[in-house]
Amino acid sequence: MTIRIGANPIAWSNDDKQSLGGETPLENCLAEAREAGFQGMELGHKFPRDPSQLRPILDRYGLALVSGWYSSELLRRTAAEEIAAVQQHLSLLKAMDCQVMVWCETTGCIHGLENAPLSRRPRLDAGQWQEFGARLTAVAEYLLAHGIRMAYHHHMGTVVETSEEIDLLMENTGAAVGLLLDTGHVTFAGGDPVAVAKKWGKRIRHVHCKDVRPQVLSQSKDGDWSFLAAVIAGVYTVPGDGCVDFPSVLKEVKAAGYCGDWLVIEAEQDPAKANPLAYALKGYRYLRQVVDQVGL
Repeated sequence: MTIRIGANPIAWSNDDKQSLGGETPLENCLAEAREAGFQGMELGHKFPRDPSQLRPILDRYGLALVSGWYSSELLRRTAAEEIAAVQQHLSLLKAMDCQVMVWCETTGCIHGLENAPLSRRPRLDAGQWQEFGARLTAVAEYLLAHGIRMAYHHHMGTVVETSEEIDLLMENTGAAVGLLLDTGHVTFAGGDPVAVAKKWGKRIRHVHCKDVRPQVLSQSKDGDWSFLAAVIAGVYTVPGDGCVDFPSVLKEVKAAGYCGDWLVIEAEQDPAKANPLAYALKGYRYLRQVVDQVGL
């Protein structure tokens, strides 16, 4: 199977702070993504959610829909309530021939709050992991029965952020709960994406490739910045432009027998500071070289 490389539109129009790239038309994003070489796109807030409208738009640019983020609230809802809440999103992904759903527990999350230091992010007590895992597993099994694999997105500012919390998530869930490995978020949280890929490779269902600028990361941690403040300052960039060892990460992903179809460059920056097309071209070319080098 040949791995396809996709993009997330967050480099053109940010979802957490919609004024970043707010003036950029969706058509510009798609045209530039295709120019850079990408074969597919994840959902962003400017995408229509009706497949009869979305498919012709993507077809016009020769792009597939890779997947789309879903914000869950399983710390407040039962599994049955979450299954009811996810129906529209599930129907969209199925209609667009997607294989995975990007899933993140967002109860109490702060990654979209510009003035909330990351030290104030929510955390689970030791006694909460088992029940949370059971609910997550029940929903993941339901999705799998409908042809969609859950790819859980560990994310700064949420209850699953660190490598230790990824371990707890995987240990308290069944096999239906897959992992979305995000190289940038692991690194930001102080972990090693190579080590996470080696330990949990068999559970990885989707990969987000973003690089990290270590100087900005250090400033962010020293100042206890908000997630959005770090993004605006440039903590993230495209693969090949920071400190993440992508060849080693992807070697571990390959060794684990990665069953996903895609690698997605999701490197949010302020588009006024980092031209989206220029960085898309840079990131795609580098990641394509690494994929070919590794033989993924």
